[in-house]
Amino acid sequence: MTQLFKLAYRNLWRNKTRSLLSSLAVAGGMSLLLLMASVLEGELRGALQNTIRLQSGHLQIRPASYEEGKISLKWEDMIADPDQVAGQIKSLPQVTVATPRLMASGILTLSDESKGVQIIGVDPASEANQPFREGMIAGEFIQADDREGILIGNILADKLKLNVGDQVNLLVTTSNGDVDEQLFTVRGIFTTRTPGFDESNVLMPISKAQAFTATENHASTIFVLLQENEQAELVAEALRSNNFQILTWRDQNQFVVQFEDYAGVFLVFLYLIVLGITATVVTNTLVMAVFERTREIGILAAIGMKGRGIMAQFLAEAALLATGGVIGGLIIGGAAVAYFTVNGVYIGDMGITGVLFEERIYAHLTLENAITLAIVTYIITLVASLYPARLAARMEPVEALHGLGD
Repeated sequence: MTQLFKLAYRNLWRNKTRSLLSSLAVAGGMSLLLLMASVLEGELRGALQNTIRLQSGHLQIRPASYEEGKISLKWEDMIADPDQVAGQIKSLPQVTVATPRLMASGILTLSDESKGVQIIGVDPASEANQPFREGMIAGEFIQADDREGILIGNILADKLKLNVGDQVNLLVTTSNGDVDEQLFTVRGIFTTRTPGFDESNVLMPISKAQAFTATENHASTIFVLLQENEQAELVAEALRSNNFQILTWRDQNQFVVQFEDYAGVFLVFLYLIVLGITATVVTNTLVMAVFERTREIGILAAIGMKGRGIMAQFLAEAALLATGGVIGGLIIGGAAVAYFTVNGVYIGDMGITGVLFEERIYAHLTLENAITLAIVTYIITLVASLYPARLAARMEPVEALHGLGD
């Protein structure tokens, strides 16, 4: 076996340029596959994490009358005494955060400009607000007893040219159907690095939101964060009640989950295209080698080497090309993935409703993906060499000695 690979190495070294280009083709295909897989993984992983920590949580407890896509401030469509409900949920060991939130549709006006926004009433002391606290770029976070302060996203602030300390009007339809308008002061500006969220959400203390919307001691939802994503179904089952709907992150993010499935299928087609091009290059290289070494193959056959021995010789050459290409691909692709893991790819606001993409996509490569792609690339390269190997093995000695096909 050692002698076989030594001979294969010498044969490849006869035409260094062609062999190097073939190995580089395998390396290029491998590195491109690594980059595509890591960028897609990073995009979906980031979108799901953002949606969970900012919008859906791992679980949301809603009133039994809750309807998807409908924001109702009627008392019968809200959770009464939400602090007590949240306290009961916090007693479960898997729960890290359970906090009431109130959602209402509103209109923010400034001079002759207006913007439709979602008002989110939050408990300022809750750990669920950590993404907003970490993202403060101006001013300070709201306090529980603040009756006039709000937080706005940096995209909304830029579009309306708002700064900390500026005053704006917020208009909302209350629980009894009346329209209320009040003047608020911008206490701070935050960024979550998700333009879709930062452009359309206004935060205020939940006590003020309840007073503003005339919902008193009611909340739209209990926002729940768990220790692990996989615990959602188990905790949801433990919380089942006729009085509430228990929505897991999968229930609330079906588009993201389906998009991940479809993206995976689409990525397989891209893999096949890239690997098909790589396989064509390898096949071409070995076919040319077969015709260049026709007389040599005839001599080997004439002195008694069987067809499977000749075939093994060309498969060994393909294995060396594949090994060099996969190693090179891991190095080149790994370097590219490392760069985009740190710096990301700027995409701005993709504007997909219900999906919170960050303004940058950061690559994320798993060990499983790297190993799988390396094995698949290696196997495809060997499969591509079967045709030229069989071509060499099936040559008749007499015809080969006469240099047919040379």
